[in-house]
Amino acid sequence: MSDDIVHYVVDRAVATVTFDSPANRNALSAQLVGETQDHLAAAAADDAVRAVVLTHTGTTFCAGADLKESAAEGGPSAGTLRMLGLLRTIVELPKPVVTRIDGAVRAGGLGLVGASDIALASPSASFAFTEVRLGLAPAIISLTTLGRMTPRSASRYYLTGEKFDAAAAAECGLITTAAQDVDAELATVLDALRACSPQGLAETKPLTTRDVAADFAARADEVQAQSARLFGSDEAREGMTAFLEKRPPRWAGT
Repeated sequence: MSDDIVHYVVDRAVATVTFDSPANRNALSAQLVGETQDHLAAAAADDAVRAVVLTHTGTTFCAGADLKESAAEGGPSAGTLRMLGLLRTIVELPKPVVTRIDGAVRAGGLGLVGASDIALASPSASFAFTEVRLGLAPAIISLTTLGRMTPRSASRYYLTGEKFDAAAAAECGLITTAAQDVDAELATVLDALRACSPQGLAETKPLTTRDVAADFAARADEVQAQSARLFGSDEAREGMTAFLEKRPPRWAGT
């Protein structure tokens, strides 16, 4: 449909899911998450699909939570539950998910990167756990990113909120490869996956996601509650208002 903001195409055994909502920098709105969930379900059910690619149009892969929608919904609970569900779907999908990044990734968008099995980024990519600068914490996305990153890098980037490039993201384990030509690297990875047995892929992926799946089982309710609590706090309201008004929050620089 013409009003869809997530597109789905299957070609040569690969389903490509493309975020196409540049007006809000591919933020995790109810529509974007819902359409993505539908496409992932279609890929899971299609025996002809060997792997899934998550990609984007525009200069932003995903900006994280849709702050305007959260305010309109009267609170953060619905959004945090949607985010948790999407991450879990990617982790539990019985087919490998490859993320192609050619732009900015912020906050909740990094959760998608961590949840994917293989993540490829171009020199144009940049990353930041910006939650701490808004009075929040990367609570839900810690489920999919902490296990990828070295402890020291997680401490640095979680606590500073600073921006880092694709080379640093690869060095710390958040992504698989920082590629000079991301599409050539993607083609190489997809050709390798096409050579694999569907059964082999379905049986092998859970071996690589066992720890994060266990984390979801043990901590999902806890981090969702933490995220919802922080989104509803006075400090986060100031941080999000300052962000939307394009001004520094009251604590910045003090």
